[in-house]
Amino acid sequence: MTLHALLDFAGLAIGAVYATIPLFWLTIHPLIARWRNAGRRAYFALLPLWFGYALTAFAIGWRFRHVHLYTSWLAWVPASLFLLMGFALYQAAGQGFGRARAVGLAEIEPSNYTQQLVTGGIRAKVRHPLYLAHFCELFGWMLGTGSLAVAGMLAFAAVTGAIMIRKEDDELEQRFGEAFRSYRARVSAFLPR
Repeated sequence: MTLHALLDFAGLAIGAVYATIPLFWLTIHPLIARWRNAGRRAYFALLPLWFGYALTAFAIGWRFRHVHLYTSWLAWVPASLFLLMGFALYQAAGQGFGRARAVGLAEIEPSNYTQQLVTGGIRAKVRHPLYLAHFCELFGWMLGTGSLAVAGMLAFAAVTGAIMIRKEDDELEQRFGEAFRSYRARVSAFLPR
């Protein structure tokens, strides 16, 4: 296997995971009452479901794995910048947020975790830094590989991600009321101002 083929495979596999994050979120939140009844056990159903989403995305992309919008090793220069930006955003987003919030445990078991609107750190610049990090990673892999399959995954993630952000903002407004409305008025959802 050539390095180019290996990077295409990695981009497809990683892209399948990142591209299905919004779909995973959209599986949880409309049915949150059901998942809360199951508590932590909900993940025994949710994680295999997400794996199925990612596997489906990978299988669809596999048919197009040899189709490229372009091929250039120079594309990895800007791609690397987006990948590094994604990693930096993940690190910044984790500060003061906690793993339980990041993986949704605070949503599924709200009585076990303090419910608070986190607006400090990176969240003073962008409301959804984790989603921006996911997008940067996926965009970096698309730029680097030039893969049509990863570009399709990026488009899917952009559409489902926009829906997810809108729905999450609605949910946060219901939970935190005026505090969230004020925060939303000050801070951009996805791209820092």
